[in-house]
Amino acid sequence: METHHISAERLTLARVGEILNKKMRLALSDDARRRITECRDYLDRKMAECKEPIYGITTGFGSLCNISIGHDDLSQLQKNLVMSHSCGVGERVPADIVRLMLLTKIQSLSYGNSGVQLATVERLINFFNADVLPVVYQQGSLGASGDLAPLANMSLPLLGLGQVDYKGSLRPAAEVLEEFGWEPIRLMSKEGLALLNGTQFMSSYGVWSLLKAQRLSDLADRIAAMSLEAFDGRIEPFGPQVNEVRNHRGQIETARRMRELLAGSEYIVRHKEHVQDPYSFRCIPQVHGAVKDTIAYASAVLEDEINAPTDNPTVFPDDDIIVSAGNFHGEPIAMPMDFLAVALSELANISERRIYKLISGQRGLPSFLVAKPGLNSGFMIPQYTAASIVSQSKGLCWPASCDSIPSSQGQEDHVSMGSNAATKLFRVVNNTERVLAIELFNAAQALDFRRPGRSSDAVEAMHEAYRHAVPFIDNDTVMCDHIAASVKFLQEC
Repeated sequence: METHHISAERLTLARVGEILNKKMRLALSDDARRRITECRDYLDRKMAECKEPIYGITTGFGSLCNISIGHDDLSQLQKNLVMSHSCGVGERVPADIVRLMLLTKIQSLSYGNSGVQLATVERLINFFNADVLPVVYQQGSLGASGDLAPLANMSLPLLGLGQVDYKGSLRPAAEVLEEFGWEPIRLMSKEGLALLNGTQFMSSYGVWSLLKAQRLSDLADRIAAMSLEAFDGRIEPFGPQVNEVRNHRGQIETARRMRELLAGSEYIVRHKEHVQDPYSFRCIPQVHGAVKDTIAYASAVLEDEINAPTDNPTVFPDDDIIVSAGNFHGEPIAMPMDFLAVALSELANISERRIYKLISGQRGLPSFLVAKPGLNSGFMIPQYTAASIVSQSKGLCWPASCDSIPSSQGQEDHVSMGSNAATKLFRVVNNTERVLAIELFNAAQALDFRRPGRSSDAVEAMHEAYRHAVPFIDNDTVMCDHIAASVKFLQEC
């Protein structure tokens, strides 16, 4: 099994996808081990020398920052922090996102600015490699002061507390630790704060969503090309001159991609009776392109986030300073995740409009894409389903980052609500996948009514592969099964 070494080398989204898809193991590089150890040693020396209180290390937390804690209670302080902050509720966080939380927390702690023990980081690596996944819940974080509640739930098993998902079963963490021969971690000063402060909950949702958004953006172009062929659309809106003159990178890329996807098609070069197509076809470069640009922007921001320590205080051994500041604040990624949700919602929005046109009985296609409409309802209700999903996503696009509710007796008086932006984004991404699956369901059906002509090699290859998963619909049947098969096809495509 391939191993990824945690280091100061930039962790890209592509590499994260590789780690997950290939089920790679994690290990610390020698340099990372050195940084972690040197930072911990520096913090121990500093505490022995310093007479002034250090936030979160020798004091309480939040509005309790003015209460000093005795040396003998420093370990209990950190344990209390993890236990008391484990307040997550709601649905469980999906397994892949928990894996991302472990990965990104390990990466964040590896820079040597957090003051944790080497043993703590290695135990997180043990969890990742053995697929021992802490049970974490979706609700509870304000997205500032870090993702406190979900990261506390993630950290409980380090102490032998809470639950883990292991081999498909929910089990007490203490049992699983004993099974592996792992002693519970005894937290030292600062460690609980290092584990709980940070943006790894929201950033993990963001990374997962971006990886999927990149795939959906590509699939949307391929499906749109099939829909255009089925609707007898025109090629002129995808020409290089008309798109390059506007100079938006995503638009230019989308137009080029559509030309490539349609190259060699018999349908696209046929004489057209209609002068122009509806916006949902004609404006694919402008809309799909804007989505590509948004994905690129959000990807750059999220990559910066996962390649940084985001806990508080931040320890700088080489500069001999410990700074209490605000790198846990989720605003830098909350806004891009809200933006990305809008973009993915629009990708579904324009997709649903193409679905509507395909079933409308225009351009020689039968009403609702069945040979005997009236007796058969055909593809009438899949469009309803798509419209319902699109409407829900529009509601989810209200920006979470424009809200703030003060907490901790006013000490934490402005928060990002980035965790809500992240979990909303997750829902929008999944909604978009379902709408695109319904468009493909309709486009493949409509294209079959254009026979015996032939589309491009790219479109025909996708159509042929799809027909192994979903058949042509002659007469009314149970449609939800075919929609589910379409979603699965996109996930495996």
